[in-house]
Amino acid sequence: MARKTECIAMLLAGGQGSRLGILTKNIAKPAVPYGGKYRIIDFPLSNCTNSGIYTVGVLTQYQPLELNDYIGNGQAWDLDRNEGGVHILSPYQQIKGTEWYKGTANAIYQNINFIDRYDPEYVAILSGDHIYKMDYAKMLDFHKEKDAACTIAMLEVPWEEASRFGLMFVNDDGEITAFEEKPKVPKSNKASMGVYIFTWKKLREYLIADENTPGSSNDFGKNVIPAMHEAGERMFAYRFDGYWKDVGTIDSLWEANLDLLNPKVNIDLSDTSWPIYCKNSALAPHFASKNSAIQNSMISGGCMIDGKVDYSVLFSNVTVEKGAQVEYSIVMPGATIKSGAKVKYAMIAENAVIEENAVVGEDPEECTDLEKWGVAVIGADVTIGKKAKISANLMIDENVKEGEVK
Repeated sequence: MARKTECIAMLLAGGQGSRLGILTKNIAKPAVPYGGKYRIIDFPLSNCTNSGIYTVGVLTQYQPLELNDYIGNGQAWDLDRNEGGVHILSPYQQIKGTEWYKGTANAIYQNINFIDRYDPEYVAILSGDHIYKMDYAKMLDFHKEKDAACTIAMLEVPWEEASRFGLMFVNDDGEITAFEEKPKVPKSNKASMGVYIFTWKKLREYLIADENTPGSSNDFGKNVIPAMHEAGERMFAYRFDGYWKDVGTIDSLWEANLDLLNPKVNIDLSDTSWPIYCKNSALAPHFASKNSAIQNSMISGGCMIDGKVDYSVLFSNVTVEKGAQVEYSIVMPGATIKSGAKVKYAMIAENAVIEENAVVGEDPEECTDLEKWGVAVIGADVTIGKKAKISANLMIDENVKEGEVK
């Protein structure tokens, strides 16, 4: 029996990330690289450590191998502890057989025994695919002050984006009076961030009830939270006004990386008062030759730059040869951009090779139909042949021959 813990965190990291397409073909979405040296999951894990939450269950399902390997024993996030620490929780065989996690609530339900081991008063439920810095301890204080059964982190979003989110109506005290789930015509712009704190005794009851409800989607947003609201439980919204980005799509992941280069955007990964930890072995310094031209970009260790890089994020060990151009792009570890190649408004996955004089992506101003424009994506280990051309908004998952136009 583990020692009683006031609050533990359960981190939902099992999503397939289908909207990220070929970037999540072989890895879970939380393991996708971000910001030059990080992975998406570094943010909730670091938030837990910085908030004083040292018992974290990471619920994995889809393509967990690389994510499990990355997390390891949790040392990078100070979560390698005798009491608590980080635990990988995959679906496992039970007496009745093996059952995949059917929904976010079912994933927690299947791990009730794990949570009960720590006998917590409170449980934080977190998503593994958001970029943000947040003090969960302050949110927990708010939850206790309000004597809430459930507290939901809330962010006011632009009205034109509100229909993408689960929305809440909140009174002056912060109490939630009503919900709207992704409405076509929103009447609120107060969005749920997918960060919850529950009083465990209450949540446990509702998880069991939901599991025994025929036809339930076993989802927090669709089932458990509305059931708690209908039953009259005390539910409050905790206002958050920092940087938060759901990186569930190609465009949002691309934007979140480039946000790091924008001085007007409030996200600073060098801020030592709230560090974002990562599992990154020491790298050699990057090298920029006298032929290189680098502007407003983030260049990671081990890169070799002999060409032009502008408003881009380059991960470790990327090579940009002489005469090559990289603009408004994200280039992941180990990729090579060869001489004369042009990469614009693109994401180049790990170890891809863009051969000489190939062109990947295009400037939106060059696109004849802006509605068809989008970020071009080249999958991991893919080679784009010499003088090949990859148009905007394409995902390329296999090698492209020399001179081929896509």
